[in-house]
Amino acid sequence: MKISLKLSLLFTLLTTCAFGQSALPLWKTLPEPPPMPKADESGLAPVNNINLYYAIYNEHGKDPVILLHGAFVSSDEWGFEVPLLSKKHKVIVVDSRGHGRSTLGSLPLTYNLMSSDVLQLMNYLKINKTSIVGWSDGGIIGMVLAIHYPERINKLFTFGSNYNLSGYKDEPSDTSLAKRFMARAAANYRRLSPTPDDFGKLKAALGKMYSTEPDLNPADLKTIKAPTAIACGQYEQFIKAGHFKELSELIPSAKLIIIPNVSHGGPLQNPVAFHRVVSGLLEGAK
Repeated sequence: MKISLKLSLLFTLLTTCAFGQSALPLWKTLPEPPPMPKADESGLAPVNNINLYYAIYNEHGKDPVILLHGAFVSSDEWGFEVPLLSKKHKVIVVDSRGHGRSTLGSLPLTYNLMSSDVLQLMNYLKINKTSIVGWSDGGIIGMVLAIHYPERINKLFTFGSNYNLSGYKDEPSDTSLAKRFMARAAANYRRLSPTPDDFGKLKAALGKMYSTEPDLNPADLKTIKAPTAIACGQYEQFIKAGHFKELSELIPSAKLIIIPNVSHGGPLQNPVAFHRVVSGLLEGAK
């Protein structure tokens, strides 16, 4: 591990303590990701009548990997993972439609539309085949891509992702953490978005989508050919533990991975453990 990343991890620990979270268990903390490293290339791709932000790291690396973030945030949430993953791989991060630096457009948000955005970005960047590492909504997008475009997806890693509405818990197990998350997400949206006053519009668009989606067909999930890992945190607060097991059993040869002592924010709460399981899939046998 590079000294810079070690310092970032230490800074996160010290910051957590400084703001009084030291008494909280790890899964209830909300660490800040370190700043993203300098990209080899970044820009706004014109896809599906929006401008989709992307950045590329280690552009000459092997086996491309696209990192897809969750709701309300941006690709900056991958600040821990990118320096580790880009040591071996060409890494592309994306701000999903309406998130971060990307525009929302006029069409209703759907997972099919957002997966189409990623596919069109791959075409724009001339990436024939890639692995997907998706967190929450990003994992759902990855599953849609693996179902409908199997020839374009090498491997699939999802973290904290459900495949239908039955997977949600009736109530999240820590509403205070969710409130802290939303406050930070709103501030980052104002900082990054080309429409900084439209966070409410994004919330409404996501809320409408979440009323009916995801709704992936179990029969379609059984057609996924990409080697797959279904990961979650031990203290996942939004999705039932049994749902991840069910999902891993639907996807042929998928592996269920539970990361100890983290929740839905696992990639930030324990980035070393998260990277270990990601690289376990990506560096494993084809």
